[in-house]
Amino acid sequence: MDLEVSPALIIPERELGWRFSRSSGPGGQHVNTSDSRVELIWSVAESEKLSDDQRMRLLTRLAKRLVDGAITVTASERRSQLRNRELALAKLADIVATGLAPDAPIRRPTKPTRGSGRRHLAAKQQRSATKKQRQRPSAD
Repeated sequence: MDLEVSPALIIPERELGWRFSRSSGPGGQHVNTSDSRVELIWSVAESEKLSDDQRMRLLTRLAKRLVDGAITVTASERRSQLRNRELALAKLADIVATGLAPDAPIRRPTKPTRGSGRRHLAAKQQRSATKKQRQRPSAD
């Protein structure tokens, strides 16, 4: 069961490590007897499928999530181990895809246009006139 992150990147099953434990989530008495909680571990540092650029990008962007160069994803939302496995795979694919996404373009600050400045002043004058009309007439 290989993990397809994108059409260009498919993580083979042999690079994925699984660990199972008892879940504290829904399931009633069934929870006490089955190992439905899933931990999915993937080593970014040792992956053969990543290019050097991709590896460095993931190691820098996901530095807070990595432990010894490996990322761990847990899933215990569902009652069955199979569904939790699917959830963990989807979470990992999302994290890796987000980590490999290109940087957003840098915003160039712009000045307001002359027309927008005029409209801004006109709106302020209109508001001022409206408030002036609400005042009590002077005693003159």
